[in-house]
Parts: sequence; structure tokens; C-alpha cells
Amino acid sequence: MTKIEETLQHGDALIVVDVQNDFCPGGALPIEDGDKVVPVLNRWIDAALARDVPVYFSRDWHPVQHISFAQRDGPWPPHCIQDSKGARFHPDLHVPESAVIVTKGTRFDHDQYSAFDETGLAAQLRHDGVRRLFVGGLAEDVCVQATVLDGLKENFEVALIADATRPVTASGGEEARKTMQEAGARLVR
Repeated sequence: MTKIEETLQHGDALIVVDVQNDFCPGGALPIEDGDKVVPVLNRWIDAALARDVPVYFSRDWHPVQHISFAQRDGPWPPHCIQDSKGARFHPDLHVPESAVIVTKGTRFDHDQYSAFDETGLAAQLRHDGVRRLFVGGLAEDVCVQATVLDGLKENFEVALIADATRPVTASGGEEARKTMQEAGARLVR
């Protein structure tokens, strides 16, 4: 049994946040070294499957004229547009058939950074008997942080997989990590 398998137990879930082509090098909104999270997450995904721990994948799935895009006075360039290559999960990421896909960012009136934001994820996790979350993905200072904080607000224990996430900016990552820890998240490696 691997160290990760020993960490995971019944009542846990793994949440992989937005490891999509547009957030990796060469994408429309690339996170520096965003692709480096893939092998780390793959180890966690494989360990979760070995321990029968459910795995959830969130994805941005924006309409063409999404409110978060710069041409609509949003902060981001167009990215993760529905059915585009950029919206697909990174090709090396292990996405098992048993995975639950959580789609967010589809609303026309506001963005949804958190995998919990109007997706029903908290209800599904409770239905599945989940009490503790392990979270990794992209970007640490945006969607990962929002997901971790909302998971805590929903009264789950939350652990950030420190080496399985990357921030938009180094300073943003430092601030996000501090905020998540102060809110009650713990770091695992």
C-alpha cells in the first residue's frame, strides 16, 4: 500500500479542480507549471480508486460570451469555452469512468469559481457519505481556494494537496494558502 493509500479512507473524497487544457502551458489562460500537477494528481486518483474513494472533477464550462471574459468587462481572457479543446481535461490526467464531473461557470450572470457554487456538490458528497475532502488542481489562488473555503463552510474537513496545485501568481498563491489554513484547511504532501 502506498503512503497516499494509507492516507485515504472510507468517508473521504478526492476533488480535482479544473485541470483543463486552457489552464496548462499553451492554453488560453495558462498557469505556470500547471501541467506539473498532473502526475501528482494521477497518483492520488490511482490511490483513491484502489481504496474505493470517490473522485470528483470540476471543470469550467463557459458559454462563448461569458461574463468573466474581458470583452464583457470581466478579469479573464476567453477560456474553457464549452466543447472546445481548451475546456477538455489535460490529456495525461487519469479520468476514470467512475468519476463524477462537476460543471461550473455556465451561468450568464456571474462566475462560479467554487466547485460548490450552485452545483449541488455538497448534497452529492453527503449522499455519498463523504466527510473529508482532499483537493488539488488549478488555480490555487482562484478556483482551488474557492472550493476549499466552500468545502469548509459546508462543514467538511478539507486538506489541500500542496504539491498538486499551482497559483496564477506566486504572491496570490501564498495569500491563498494562508487564507485556506486560517479557515481550517490542512496541508498534505
